[in-house]
Amino acid sequence: MKPAIRVFFAIGTIFSASALADVQYKIDLRQPEHQLAQVEVIFPSANTASLTVNLPVWRTGKYQVLPLADGIRQFSAFDAQGAPLAVTRTASGEWQVALTEPTSVRVTYQIHGDMLGSRVRHIDESHAFLDASGVFVYSPEFRDDNLRVSLEVPEGWNSYSGMTSGWQPHTFVAPNYDVLVDSPIETGISQMRSFSANGREYELVVWGEGNYNLDQMEQDLKALSATAEVIWDDYPFERYVYMVHATSGERGATEHLNSTIIQLPRFNFRERKDYLRFIGTASHEFIHTWNVKQYRPEGLAKYEYQQETISPLLWLSEGSTSYFQYQLLLRAGVITHDEFMEDIAKRISNNLNRPGASQQSIAEASETTWIAQGGDYSTNHGVNIYSEGFLVSLALDFDLLEQTGLKHSYRDVHRRLYRDFRLPAGFGVADVKGILADLSGRSYDDWWQQHIDSPWQANYPELLALAGLELSYGKEQQVEADLGVTLGKTSLRLSHVKRDGAAWKAGLHAGDEIVAINGLKVTADGFDKRLQDFEPGQQIEVSFFNDDILTRRTVVLEEKPKGKLQIKPLEGVSDSQKAFFKAWLGIDWPYQS
Repeated sequence: MKPAIRVFFAIGTIFSASALADVQYKIDLRQPEHQLAQVEVIFPSANTASLTVNLPVWRTGKYQVLPLADGIRQFSAFDAQGAPLAVTRTASGEWQVALTEPTSVRVTYQIHGDMLGSRVRHIDESHAFLDASGVFVYSPEFRDDNLRVSLEVPEGWNSYSGMTSGWQPHTFVAPNYDVLVDSPIETGISQMRSFSANGREYELVVWGEGNYNLDQMEQDLKALSATAEVIWDDYPFERYVYMVHATSGERGATEHLNSTIIQLPRFNFRERKDYLRFIGTASHEFIHTWNVKQYRPEGLAKYEYQQETISPLLWLSEGSTSYFQYQLLLRAGVITHDEFMEDIAKRISNNLNRPGASQQSIAEASETTWIAQGGDYSTNHGVNIYSEGFLVSLALDFDLLEQTGLKHSYRDVHRRLYRDFRLPAGFGVADVKGILADLSGRSYDDWWQQHIDSPWQANYPELLALAGLELSYGKEQQVEADLGVTLGKTSLRLSHVKRDGAAWKAGLHAGDEIVAINGLKVTADGFDKRLQDFEPGQQIEVSFFNDDILTRRTVVLEEKPKGKLQIKPLEGVSDSQKAFFKAWLGIDWPYQS
């Protein structure tokens, strides 16, 4: 290995001579079997008594403080002559390098790539995924400087990024750290497809074996990529990279400046419901290329990497993106009308069955996103900026269409945000209200107070009727007994007890473990069938363990609709309702008369 190391630093010497004014990053990934890499960063001449070096404490796209610096060891600093410099750790993601005279500073450290689930960094013998927020340190003094990145990788690896390719393979350049931190790198053994759409170039890079169909993915992503013009006037990129990980269980996705990373378990691509999850996620992250990466709420316009930034508008960034994701796929012909309506019905059903919808406003949910933990308390007393933001966006879209005689929709709001508040500007609540007032000719202060700043209970029948639609559980709606609980995935331990539901009123809570009903043992597999033996209003005795103490309670069962909520056309739909439908989705009325 010694000769290889000498080659690595020899390259670095040539590299330094060619770009003395640039921040230079190098990462050696040639021994990936233990998920370790060596990083070197060279900062140009610093003229202060100390140089502050940071690693972000959160990554873009995930509004939560993360232990990103925990994977760093052997942090050292050296001056231009190679002499060591004193380093003091001053925060979880901050080091102070002492300087006695102006000098360039070379920082070296080891990184452990084991955060695939968080989509921050992952290194193994087949690839490395590198999100700069968890890999490359920066100095505030040089945050806006040009930079270069070079990778030393095993033979046979290929490297991809939304950044511009550099002077040789496995190298990239960026105008500043903000571009680097929003342009992850995928390097390794992967499959790649390239295609064009609307004059832009695209790459699909897939790592990992799985039951995906590359031809189908390429075809649908191409169709999706051509539809953005139905909302925005232009594309803010010339090249875009769809990165996909077929994993052993990790899932999730993150938007970036002109790329995205999407993760699904390797055998979760073939079935239609699984594929819809993939292509819907791809659409969501693609939309973020505009909504978040080109315009975002004030305070977040210039990222503060060392601390969270609170905003009451994160619902607009995330929920509105969720709202548009299936619309683009519908326009592109990637999903069917039935699949589109099924998604909306599912979201409405979840909202109707979420007690927290009457407890927390979407504005407050946006402000608490950084500390949101999910779970039983959140479901009973809060809302989610994605799901609730979707439905608020739907209500706002319908209100705009109605108030403007179908002349303007929620798409126009985002078109204006893109036109008038592109980075480095940021927008606030007053700016969004101003756009709404300008489009509609009336104030949205009252609407905002009722729907955004207050917990909002939607009148879905009235709302959907505007587009000639209604909610339905079937021609003959039936009810069934409801205990008001959600079980763990494979056990009788309660993961959720619905606030004011039957079990809640009897004193059960999340964490309790049910063992019997009316003195007879129940199993996780047979629990739902056992409840079907009873009628709404009937009393049952539930035996359960509470903190390992066997407890019995009498529960009066309540009722819930039987079957799955659906969206159906109203009878006798008018021409005006059909026109509303088309203005909303951009397609003709799809139902037979």
